[in-house]
Amino acid sequence: GSNIFNLGFILGGCAMVRAIPVSRTLLWRDGTVLGATTLLLLALIGWDLTLSHVDGALLFVLLGVYVGFLYKYRHTVGDGDEDAPVVGEGADLSIWRNAALLVLGLAAIVVGSNLLIASATAVARAFGISEWVIGVTIVAAGTSAPEFATSLMAVIRRRYGISIGNLVGSNTFNLLGVLGLAGMLHPVEIAEMARVSLAALAGMVFLVLILMRTGWRISRLEGLILFLVAAGMWTLDFTIHSP
Repeated sequence: GSNIFNLGFILGGCAMVRAIPVSRTLLWRDGTVLGATTLLLLALIGWDLTLSHVDGALLFVLLGVYVGFLYKYRHTVGDGDEDAPVVGEGADLSIWRNAALLVLGLAAIVVGSNLLIASATAVARAFGISEWVIGVTIVAAGTSAPEFATSLMAVIRRRYGISIGNLVGSNTFNLLGVLGLAGMLHPVEIAEMARVSLAALAGMVFLVLILMRTGWRISRLEGLILFLVAAGMWTLDFTIHSP
């Protein structure tokens, strides 16, 4: 749910504000990893509706390999931000003040997300909405609040690589890191409707990758398409899985 929200509502919404250029590095390296990881998860969970210790360990190891690869080629520059103005460099803020502001910002995001999730979940349950629907919609939106804030500010400041890279990286970490650690700690039994949601996620991921390749940008029209697709998925979830 969080990944669909990231690609549909956040990426689509940011692209509607301003078209987002896409670097070839982002698409062929990070986009390929995200697509392959989504298909792998669909196979692992869709087969037996279980995220086992072995599944979790495999996902977590792949995260380590991916992060190691990124570190090794950390000086590789994509071609999506070369013309973007540099924002914030040369500011007179000390490193300690920046570090303090970073910690304060992260704390505010955590507190705000928890408040959003708790209140929205209480309202949803009062209307008799199932926990699955709450998870793939309201909770997903709440946990994606940091991605929304980061991507929106980045696209406004024309830091397009940060805007779209934040979402691709977050989605990959959700699949490999979060689910990997969860599976390693305790096997997870998953509802049968997860197959439909995972298939929908795979469709969303490859739609985004295709749109990235067409003109090497996510245009405002394409952003609207992503937004509407995600809204359609939410509508189906509320219609099919709610009383």
